[in-house]
Amino acid sequence: MRPRHVLLATLIAAIWGFNFVPIKVALEDFPPLLLAALRFTAAALPAVFFVRRPPVAVRWLWLVGIPLGVGQFALLFIGMRLGMPAGLSSVVLQVQAIFTALFAGVLLRERLGARQIAGMAVAFSGVALLGVAQAEGGSPVGAFLLCIGGAASWGLANVAMRRMNQTAAEPVDAFGFMVWMSLVPPVPLFALSLIFEGPGAVPDAARHLSVAGVGSLAFIAYVSTLVGFGVWGWLMRRYEAGTVAMYSLLVPPFGLLSAALVLGEHVDGTRLAGAALIICGVAAGSVRLRSRASRAPIQVAPPEPVQTR
Repeated sequence: MRPRHVLLATLIAAIWGFNFVPIKVALEDFPPLLLAALRFTAAALPAVFFVRRPPVAVRWLWLVGIPLGVGQFALLFIGMRLGMPAGLSSVVLQVQAIFTALFAGVLLRERLGARQIAGMAVAFSGVALLGVAQAEGGSPVGAFLLCIGGAASWGLANVAMRRMNQTAAEPVDAFGFMVWMSLVPPVPLFALSLIFEGPGAVPDAARHLSVAGVGSLAFIAYVSTLVGFGVWGWLMRRYEAGTVAMYSLLVPPFGLLSAALVLGEHVDGTRLAGAALIICGVAAGSVRLRSRASRAPIQVAPPEPVQTR
């Protein structure tokens, strides 16, 4: 990659890592289900009127939109609202790569190699260590488990997207798909918000709106989602997917650093060790090293669109 494109890929990883900070800020103004609904509404409108619909069947928008929007983001936002730190959330969510491999093995019958299995073992040992640290530190274990559930939901969405790409007549543009897929989650999310957060959630949020809350929502929907995936998709079209995807491994470090600097979150030694195990496990399960004789570059299995980032 050209140096300026390396900087661009690193910038997107930084944006996606930093995105957990505005999520935490926005959750002070909006209840989690309502925030998730507004996030996808803002990402879809008005962009859907200017972006060509991807050449895929409508069912794929639903098969990805429900686990990604209603599953991943609802569970993540609820978990963070209940006390899951922003920095650790950015790390735990990366377990989606492990869930993706597991679900792909079961649903798509993709074989798991020894390296992938070893990476899973390392990553899940990090998850267990974080879980113990959460319990011993008095933090809500339920919030931690909700984030794990969000990662699992993301894994299901990834498998659906992989199957969609395998059966599509032509390559599917990630940015266009993200815009049109964003039309799916708002209705079920608004319905869930009405049921669990009550009919007063919208007027109550409107009365307590702050500049920080509105700005955070705008960052989540437009900068992280539309700008992030627009640039990421542009890089994917210019370079090999594995070369670009390697930079997604920078998201958790940026997430931890930004949460520490902006929110003042402290990560003790146990949690830091758990986070390191997760990052190493995901990297070990994703990075593909070829023989030295082949002189082929390092490749990383490309992440599926989402990121919550």
